Amino acid sequence: MLSILETPRLRLRALTEGDVPSLFTIYKDPEAMRYWSHPAMTDIAEAEALLKDIETHVGPQSLFEWGIARREDDLVIGTCTLHRIDKQHRRAEPGYILHRDHWGQGLAGEALSALLNHAFGAMSLHRLEADIDPRNTSSIRSVERLGFRLEGRLRERYFLAGEIQDSLIYGILAPEWISR
Repeated sequence: MLSILETPRLRLRALTEGDVPSLFTIYKDPEAMRYWSHPAMTDIAEAEALLKDIETHVGPQSLFEWGIARREDDLVIGTCTLHRIDKQHRRAEPGYILHRDHWGQGLAGEALSALLNHAFGAMSLHRLEADIDPRNTSSIRSVERLGFRLEGRLRERYFLAGEIQDSLIYGILAPEWISR
């Protein structure tokens, strides 16, 4: 079961069937999905399948995915994820997406701060690695503000929507986060 993570404006919580329409609205936007490693959704059945996939992986704790909900009305406006969790090496990869209407308000940083507190606190992880398309300057700024450091570039890592995309790898260690 996922812990509920709260911030001044957000509640990161488990996703439910009632969130499927919100998930579809978020993941069908080609602009929001431009920098993901898979294309935008085209059918609500894909959002239903995503929820089932999340539920399958949360049980054995190989993935943690929270809905990012506004505290004021509990509407899911994005998701925040820890995936590729490696318990032996105490590392994972964060991911996040917000509905376009909520860009530029500092909500991604707020959600990620809660995620990092949980990852380095309750989960006792030591390292987080963010995989970011070099063209996604908003995400780069978000993780750099949180203390992630650029560690490398993987050339032509993804092929999506007719484009070959590089990948920047950013990392942050628990002591770096805790000392902030």
